[in-house]
Amino acid sequence: APQITDHQKHTRLQATGLERINMTLFQSWVSSANSPSTAFPLNNLPYGVFSTKDKDPRCGVAIGDMIFDCLAAEEAGYIDLGDGIVFDVPFWNDVMEMGPNTWKQLRNQLMRLLSVQAAEQENLKTVLTPMAEAEMHLPFIIAEYTDFYAGRHHATNVGTMFRGAKNALPSNWLHIPIGYNGRASSIVVSGSDIRRPWGQIKGPNETLPRFAPSMRFDIELEMGAIVGTNSDGPVTVDEADQMIFGYVLLNDWSARDIQAWEYQPLGPFQAKSTATSISPWIVTKAALEPFRCQTPVREFELLDHLRDTGPMLYDIDLLVSLAPQGKGNSTIARTNYKEMYYSSAQQLAHHSTSGCPMTAGDLLGSGTISGPERHQRGALIELSWGGKNPITLDTGERRSFLEDGDEVTLSGAAHGDGFTIGFGDCTGTILPALTDPYNR
Repeated sequence: APQITDHQKHTRLQATGLERINMTLFQSWVSSANSPSTAFPLNNLPYGVFSTKDKDPRCGVAIGDMIFDCLAAEEAGYIDLGDGIVFDVPFWNDVMEMGPNTWKQLRNQLMRLLSVQAAEQENLKTVLTPMAEAEMHLPFIIAEYTDFYAGRHHATNVGTMFRGAKNALPSNWLHIPIGYNGRASSIVVSGSDIRRPWGQIKGPNETLPRFAPSMRFDIELEMGAIVGTNSDGPVTVDEADQMIFGYVLLNDWSARDIQAWEYQPLGPFQAKSTATSISPWIVTKAALEPFRCQTPVREFELLDHLRDTGPMLYDIDLLVSLAPQGKGNSTIARTNYKEMYYSSAQQLAHHSTSGCPMTAGDLLGSGTISGPERHQRGALIELSWGGKNPITLDTGERRSFLEDGDEVTLSGAAHGDGFTIGFGDCTGTILPALTDPYNR
């Protein structure tokens, strides 16, 4: 595929109004936002929904260790998007549907209000809430959910386990981003407990299937792209890129034993329907622009409607940790979003090719993100090689798949010059399966 020149990269940054100056820390009057250790400097300004004992759920913006209350700021006249009161609802979908010009307008207003040069600093302190006092909620109403299988290392590892190295990748894999439609109804915010699911299972030495709790319950380290505008008909990769509102961390919990029995011939179904956890903060595309990077070298040139038009991925370090019940965390995987083979814009463009309408609030899971080394594998099925090679935690315990009480945390950050663009943790704890799922 044709290579993107430095001039084209520079032109792309210029077209979005972003230069490499964005790789330095912007100063805020909120002092905690200037700490090198914060995930939420002025450069970030991610969007979430929070509540306190005195406030109903509402939209907020993370800044240092505080949350900027958008409803209170709008009512006080600090925020004005030109369409009356916008932030009187506990979700970001209304802002999404207002389109990219409004997204830019809002970010500019927030940058001005929270910068060290802001004139209204004393008054603005009244619309700040300490994060320690807040409970986080799903940041948007999920319209629909599609999960992809677009990380080459993950697809190769899983394919090798089940089909051998020679046939690891399906013949279509290097030409299209493979995906399936999942369940929007089972998406939960970080911190929600995850109940071990029941399902139909048939082991390799069993004659008939049985109904039982999953014993090979797994994680999938992913990024979630949030569609911000509607479409009606096919969109190009560049149009798709402009439609993306922002990104979250995503853990697509997976029951591998249920999946092994059910997935042929139509792919995942109940094995993926238990829950999908997302981080509480939407990191906007604007905040991530300075961290764009190239997709991998293509083995086959993609067809025109999927071809790379510039740096399509982001340099985001990702980490998975696991803590057995009552014990400390062990880091079990480290990788980077730039290991993906297909970008979210290419996934979205492919999703639309049939004329499938996309909706503000649609969520696209990237697919499991793994690197070439064992410690870079984003799922336990890879880390333990299907259970044959369990991993050893810092506690000395071993894991092939998740056990009851295990707490899994995904974290991610892009790193600038003395600052970090973070997402907030994506955490879930495994609860035991119900004794009888039909007799609660």
